Amino acid sequence: MLRELPAPVRWLSLPAVLAACAAAVLWPGDYQPPTTAPVPAADAVGPCLALMKQLPQQIEGHPRTDPSAYVAVWASSPRTVLRCGVPRPASLDTHGSELGPNVDGVQWYMEGDGHGGNKFTLTLHQLYVEVAVPEGATPYPADPLAPVSPAVLATIPDLSGELNNPSD
Repeated sequence: MLRELPAPVRWLSLPAVLAACAAAVLWPGDYQPPTTAPVPAADAVGPCLALMKQLPQQIEGHPRTDPSAYVAVWASSPRTVLRCGVPRPASLDTHGSELGPNVDGVQWYMEGDGHGGNKFTLTLHQLYVEVAVPEGATPYPADPLAPVSPAVLATIPDLSGELNNPSD
């Protein structure tokens, strides 16, 4: 069947198919951060549950849903996902000295998600909270951190065990 096509069409068919396959695999627009619930350590359960109660109901106009007790999701596509009680990111071992954004007194570690978006992990506190912001979810990658940071300060103890409630 391929032999019946003109030579230029035969020559270009394989590269065209390969380009289409590569575009389908590498296209970042359909990536959604996972909403898998972490299993927080026993001493993280209370602060995580308190954080979930304090989180805003909307971010950038996107409504919030909670698929589990430790996960909050804003919007549907692309979605911003907060997960409380996640394990320490392995990349902190090699890139921990790199500065991420400090938003309203909360220090975040920033790394790419491999799909054009960013993943922010709370640092300098007794447990890890992750905020995944896929490409296109908000105008600026760190936008969701501003409405989340006051809740973090009020509910997640810092390394000395203190809460830094912004309303105090």
